[in-house]
Amino acid sequence: MNKREKTIVTLPGDGIGSIVLEEALRVLDRAGFSANYVEGDIGWEYWRREGNPLPERTISLLEKHRIGLFGAITSKPKEEAAAELDPALQEKGLVYSSPIVGLRQHFNLDICIRPCRTYKGNPLNFIRRGRDGKIEEPEIDVVIFRQNTEGLYGGVEWSNPPDLVYRALASHPKFVKNFGNTPREELSVSTRIFTRKATERILRAAFDYAKKYGYRSVTVCEKPNVIRETSGMMYAMARQLQASDYPGIELWNTNIDAQMMWLTKNPETYGVIVAGNMFGDIVSDGFAGLIGGLGFACSANLGEGIALFEPTHGSAPKYAGYPVSIVNPVAMIESACMMLDHLGEEQTAGRIRQAIAAVIQEGKVRTYDMMKLPGSSDVSKKGAASTRQITDAIIQHL
Repeated sequence: MNKREKTIVTLPGDGIGSIVLEEALRVLDRAGFSANYVEGDIGWEYWRREGNPLPERTISLLEKHRIGLFGAITSKPKEEAAAELDPALQEKGLVYSSPIVGLRQHFNLDICIRPCRTYKGNPLNFIRRGRDGKIEEPEIDVVIFRQNTEGLYGGVEWSNPPDLVYRALASHPKFVKNFGNTPREELSVSTRIFTRKATERILRAAFDYAKKYGYRSVTVCEKPNVIRETSGMMYAMARQLQASDYPGIELWNTNIDAQMMWLTKNPETYGVIVAGNMFGDIVSDGFAGLIGGLGFACSANLGEGIALFEPTHGSAPKYAGYPVSIVNPVAMIESACMMLDHLGEEQTAGRIRQAIAAVIQEGKVRTYDMMKLPGSSDVSKKGAASTRQITDAIIQHL
């Protein structure tokens, strides 16, 4: 690819975000992928200094170039965030909101894809005892499709709801019965809104992916027996779509609570899973735990003509301050591979994934998490590889 053909906005963010992003860019370069990179301002420091963790100049960069590679972000509760503002910005009514959620909503990055696949030889892989007493290590290949912009993360919330909102709530008989005697100032309300358009889009994306890559089933993981309007709508629409457009793919239905119980019973039987925002977040973290944790969990956020790729781990500020970084960069490198797939560079992405697999299976170079060590700054003395060392090992296999 000619450098003039593609510009990628890099968004280091906070904490370890800049560390793992740098390692992913090293791997991309050594794998032969060429692009122009332009860095965007995002994260906690911009909230503290400017009162905005997602400056308009960063949004403009993404509007222009349409593809981003994101590190990690720090988010803190409302009062803590306000206390860390520059003194000149305090008492001005500024309210912190997550910039990654802001990006998803601004660009309507409504489709989130989170693959969770086993790497053979990873000592963190899930194991269980079989019926004959032997230890089993099921091979997991699950891809979660999470609706990214609606549901509980839609941001439509109130504390001490205003008159118009309170009257609307009071029009529902169950609100009157269960909360009618609660003083309004004691109420906090978060909405869970699903639209048919966005629900159909995430469902079709899940079915299309299953069809393209040969998965036999799509599982709707919601709670339609209790959350009847939103979860119920998603499952009803999935049944209609499966019957009309995807008859060759099995449609399964699980409740989120039962799914978390079954997670360790038979995880290898699931293929593509689709859910709303909160339940998709929960089930994807659950499956990530079976393949080694968030150090191996990558994701894509896709909208109409725009895409943002990120690991699902946080910014881990404690580790960012270590003299030598010890964090696992695989999730970030895998997110870069998802970007390559999106750009039609599947062969390069495949080579990188094969290199990661070879390093993990050999077991000679392992980060502290793969050695099951506490994340202290002296883990190198116990044989743990640094962030840079495991990246070097991946590059050598390229």
